[in-house]
Amino acid sequence: MNVEVDLAAREDVPLWLAYGTPVFTVLAALAVSAVALLVIDVSPLEAYSTMFVDTLTSDFGQTETLIKSVPLILTGLAVYLPLKAGLFNIGAEGQLVFGAIAGTWIGLNVSLPAVALVPLMLFAAAVAGGFLAAIPAWLRAKWDVNEIITSLLLSFVALQIQSYLIRGPMQGGVGNFPQSARLSDAARIPEIFLGVHAGILVAVLMVVVTYLLMTRTRLGFEITFVGSNDQAAIQAGMSKYKVYLVVFILGGAFAGIAGISEIAGLQGRLRAGFEPGYGFTAIPIALLGRNSAIKVMLAGLFFALLFVGGTSMEVFLGVPAALVEIIQALVILFLITAEFFKSYRVSIGIDRKPSPTPAEPHGGDD
Repeated sequence: MNVEVDLAAREDVPLWLAYGTPVFTVLAALAVSAVALLVIDVSPLEAYSTMFVDTLTSDFGQTETLIKSVPLILTGLAVYLPLKAGLFNIGAEGQLVFGAIAGTWIGLNVSLPAVALVPLMLFAAAVAGGFLAAIPAWLRAKWDVNEIITSLLLSFVALQIQSYLIRGPMQGGVGNFPQSARLSDAARIPEIFLGVHAGILVAVLMVVVTYLLMTRTRLGFEITFVGSNDQAAIQAGMSKYKVYLVVFILGGAFAGIAGISEIAGLQGRLRAGFEPGYGFTAIPIALLGRNSAIKVMLAGLFFALLFVGGTSMEVFLGVPAALVEIIQALVILFLITAEFFKSYRVSIGIDRKPSPTPAEPHGGDD
């Protein structure tokens, strides 16, 4: 029996595959994660009920999910926009940190009423995040330097700058803790309902802006065209240089706003480790929602639910917190696999006829 596997590039992706991939990916990741839950003697049904149902039906769970979703949605957009142009912004974590630094500095050193100070902090954070993102964008557009490597390495630079500042020039408060002084009330993002700060409105506004940019403007068309076929876009008179700079700078600005939203809306001061991998979690969020900014928002809410629900499982069922990271890793793994099947058609042929055996050579007569 012979088995033949044939790969052929898809010219068109079926609608059921294009739109069903996020759902299939999440369900497959949860199904495989159920095996890990069974190994530690936890019922998957009980665990997922605690993670999803209990979280969504309790006031505490709803509030925490919305608060967690703010930086996840914004950093998801920071990865989504470059992705539409065929680029990978792996440095959203560093851009988030840069935004938090710039916004916190404004909040600590500028005396203005809250109605002026908070928008100024958001603007400064957007500029800082956009500046850091502009570096890998310019290197890619001008010299074709791989943006994955440069954006990732700049994230480590941003983290080291933050570590220096909160242990030196920006250190404040009491004791020797690596943190800044506490922001004043005027520098805090106000709460709007159920303990959720107004950063959620900013995140939703940025989703709407991104959606309109990609679907209603010439620039959005150019971004999609460059991402689909950059050589054809150049032949059509589009500027790849401009597109690369725009998507990265806007993405960095979104990540910067995410950073100061976390500090001014929740933390109250800049401290080491305030960002628990939001910028890296943004990568599967952007992949899950790559078809639309609205889907990025939904993916951000889903991962916020995973974070909050995972904490609930840890508290009430004794499930290790690392299991949530396993679920996220499985989502990424299945996403990569799904992207392969979206790009290639796999056909398997089985020939049940026995392979012909070569004829034995006949010796000549002596």
